[in-house]
Amino acid sequence: MSLDRRTVSEADYPEWLRAAETGFLRVSASGPTEEEVAVRLAHTDLARVQGVFDDGRCVATFRSFAQEVTVVGGARVQADAITAVSVTPTHRRRGLLSRMMATDLAAAKERGDVVASLIAAEYPIYGRYGFGPAAWATDWEIDVTRSGLDPRSRVPSEADGGRIDLVDGADVRKLGPELHSRLAARQHGMVSRGERWWTRNTGVDVPAAETWTEPFHAVYRSADGETDGLITYRADDHWGDRKQPLQTATVSGLIATTPVAERALWHFVCSIDWITTVRSGRRAPDDLLPLLLPDPRAARVVSQTDWLWLRVLDVSRALEARTYATGGTLVLDVRDTTGLSGGRFLLEASPSGASCAPTTRTADLTLDVAELGALCLGDESPVRLAALGRVDEHRAGAAATADVLFRAPRRAWCPDVF
Repeated sequence: MSLDRRTVSEADYPEWLRAAETGFLRVSASGPTEEEVAVRLAHTDLARVQGVFDDGRCVATFRSFAQEVTVVGGARVQADAITAVSVTPTHRRRGLLSRMMATDLAAAKERGDVVASLIAAEYPIYGRYGFGPAAWATDWEIDVTRSGLDPRSRVPSEADGGRIDLVDGADVRKLGPELHSRLAARQHGMVSRGERWWTRNTGVDVPAAETWTEPFHAVYRSADGETDGLITYRADDHWGDRKQPLQTATVSGLIATTPVAERALWHFVCSIDWITTVRSGRRAPDDLLPLLLPDPRAARVVSQTDWLWLRVLDVSRALEARTYATGGTLVLDVRDTTGLSGGRFLLEASPSGASCAPTTRTADLTLDVAELGALCLGDESPVRLAALGRVDEHRAGAAATADVLFRAPRRAWCPDVF
């Protein structure tokens, strides 16, 4: 059987899109409409779209696009964001994903991307390509009736001169990008959002085949009029047998640049009439939310999972880009079977900056590039990985030194899916 892996052309794209939808179990009987194809093509760089074809039928899909990822300290590094990865069930276990991944990562390395990024649909797949889980996500469910919040009290924003206003999608497209950029300048793990993200998530250019339900949006404005927070949520329509409202507000996004704005927006959504349950959406595992409630036990974890995965393509630039709270020196022997980013590196870090360069010195730690991906945002512990046998310690205390160096004050957070 002859399988043709190639960069997808405009003529190939409808068939490629059908295969991608099949892979994610979303195919319709008629396949993608002309409108859907046109909308998606308008926002797709075909030079970064791969497909594998069997006698003209697409049986595997792969796409990447340019992205920036915030590292510890607020710097942003260029990333190769990978998405739409699928292999048709009839063509599994033939190395199709491996061929497409190798092609894409080699191109990313040639472009000078520092890391590759993705959201893994299944955990076991991507470690063998050098990716590690760099940021995790937690979803809470709040029982508002047991939270201790007084629904009759004023929203905290009013105490400091701030205010909360309901806004529409057009306002979000105007205010959201600048707010997100301010937060991403300091919250490691966040990824860039282009114009398409803001239009797509406010109902603009949504293909007719997809159901769009208009959400509610609210912004927090400080006393000086600065927009410091944005929340987007939807509500269901559930009532009890005795005509009691038992509605759930599901938050699809809350970003805030100050703790005051964050507190005010959570209080706001928990104080809406008829809302008895709030689902938080994807938050960092150490999010403030539970402790913002008088009774933190009213917030229960309903999901906690790996989220953003990173694959380091340039060890020196990845480790020099981030900041370090303390000083230290480590020699890291990074294993990478692909040859893209392996080698032995001397990391000399301090609060004023870091250098990371190839060296011939004896290694303190040996680790796979996938483990480095899990460590680079400070969300994993070298000591824990050493205990698991996934980091080899050659100098006593080296794992503990690395633990102190790589640690970040807060957990990494990526609120987006891509």
